[in-house]
Amino acid sequence: MPGHGQDQAGGGPAGRAGGGQDRAGGGPAAGTDDRYKWVALSNTTAAVFMSQLDGSIVIIALPAIFRGIHLDPLAPGNIAYLLWMIMGYRLIQAVLVVTVGRFGDMFGRVRIYNAGFMVFTVASVLLSFDPFEGGHGALWLIGWRVLQAVGGSMLTAQSAAILTDAFPSDQRGFALGVNQVAGLAGMFIGLVAGGLLAALDWRAVFWVNVPVGVFGTLWAYRRLRDTGERHGRRIDWWGNITFAVGLGAILIAVTYGIQPHGGHTMGWTNPWVVTGLAGGVALLVAFGIIETRVAEPLFQLSLFRIRAFAAGNAAGLAVSIARGGLQFMLIIWLQGIWLPLHGYNYSDTPLWCGIFLLPLTAGFLISGPVAGTASDRFGSRGMATAGMVVFGGSFIGLILLPVNFPYWAFALLIAANGIGTGMFAAPNSSSIMSSVPASLRGVASGMRSTFQNSGTALSIGVFFSLMIAGLASSLPKTLTSGLEHQGVPPAIAYHVGTLPPVSSLFASVLGVNPLEHLLAASRVLSSLPAAAQQTLTGREFFPHLISGPFHQGLVVVFAVAAALSLLAALASLLRGGRNVHPAAGGEPPLPSSAR
Repeated sequence: MPGHGQDQAGGGPAGRAGGGQDRAGGGPAAGTDDRYKWVALSNTTAAVFMSQLDGSIVIIALPAIFRGIHLDPLAPGNIAYLLWMIMGYRLIQAVLVVTVGRFGDMFGRVRIYNAGFMVFTVASVLLSFDPFEGGHGALWLIGWRVLQAVGGSMLTAQSAAILTDAFPSDQRGFALGVNQVAGLAGMFIGLVAGGLLAALDWRAVFWVNVPVGVFGTLWAYRRLRDTGERHGRRIDWWGNITFAVGLGAILIAVTYGIQPHGGHTMGWTNPWVVTGLAGGVALLVAFGIIETRVAEPLFQLSLFRIRAFAAGNAAGLAVSIARGGLQFMLIIWLQGIWLPLHGYNYSDTPLWCGIFLLPLTAGFLISGPVAGTASDRFGSRGMATAGMVVFGGSFIGLILLPVNFPYWAFALLIAANGIGTGMFAAPNSSSIMSSVPASLRGVASGMRSTFQNSGTALSIGVFFSLMIAGLASSLPKTLTSGLEHQGVPPAIAYHVGTLPPVSSLFASVLGVNPLEHLLAASRVLSSLPAAAQQTLTGREFFPHLISGPFHQGLVVVFAVAAALSLLAALASLLRGGRNVHPAAGGEPPLPSSAR
């Protein structure tokens, strides 16, 4: 009878009292309150947008933040503060999302999600009240960014599961597409918002989250409800510990691996880095063994027997590595070379960089929801695979561009990159989430987010290492001879030229002319003729010097990204045609034309 039936997958009562589950425990039943799914979509979309916005808004605002706390980020020893401001947020999210996803399956997805909204908002308030300066001020910001990342993990881990619970399988692609595009849009809109807000006050970068956070928290507590299955399982403590410490050790080692060490341009020979990588891998191997022997594991390794789940996550990891480093490479390209060559002052380049990257944002804002809706009708495999072909093709086009490119060509290529990302993201998420049992959607969402966030964090280390290696082979000679030609004493020119290239890269991210910064610190600039001073501190000298070495590194970086795109396309093609788990929604398999 209506209102008294049990769902076949072992869930609770159907109907309004149970939140509107369908007969298989997957989505809303016909005739129940159809408005709830739109409430879930709008709230989780706002949350994911806010969480991802905060991951990138700080990048562009870093110059203003470090000026505000009176800290020179390029001084010896201070690069670590800069890296942790960028990497710490992503690292915490990568480590925690599976754990909080599992908590959602155990204690209620909406309950964990609501708590995440509150934690994120409180951390945003505390970030804006930094009472310290210098290194202590940086540590205050890094510490509360860690708490903010905890809240963001709770939001992102549960949002896809909440949407999968709320929407029937024939609408999940659209819902997850909107949600994913909102997150990706937040990453790139943050670049523009960071420049605009930092021009007013660096604290405004953190205050912008507060109104959305307060409203979203109250709205979520009042309107969201758990509609999925919940099981009171035990916590896999050993699995949690080995996974968190193992993955954390690897990501921390990668973070320090791109910093100079012992006279080397990078720190991959640093004993602590080697120990972190080896120890992290060993702990992850131990984690895998533990998960096969405990009754209720954290990481449901059995889910990888589902082809759509395994292939979708493999593709997602490859895409995240390719896409994560792209953001920084484009920022360095625009801020360090192209914008100064086109008359923009270094101090203005962070804001204009965000503006000139808008075609990338527009590309996936347009394609994401369209691809999600199309995948609901025609299936995920073809759309996601085609998206990766477009995505990889854009990297090949970027390789062929000259360093001082015509903007229309650059805009078309990054728009194509965004379109390819949007074509892939929603169908891939829909395929992953629909392929698992309803009772495991929280942990499945957490596992999906772990692959994506780990890929993003790893990509920074991988792409920076490739770029630094490329620069180290030719930049010292080019820079030294260029400085000597302008009258800089050979000893000073050699010292500046042989400094680790990472300083020049971070100077570009911060909108700083590295030569002006370095020569002023050595007190040689004031002793040079006025014409030489003007040339060295001008907008064109450093971009012209670095453009050749930078392009060599860029070719390697984008070639790797194109290869990763090809791997993602192959994995996506192998996902199979039937992506709906029998206990996930009860819908029949897709027709053969959609497989």
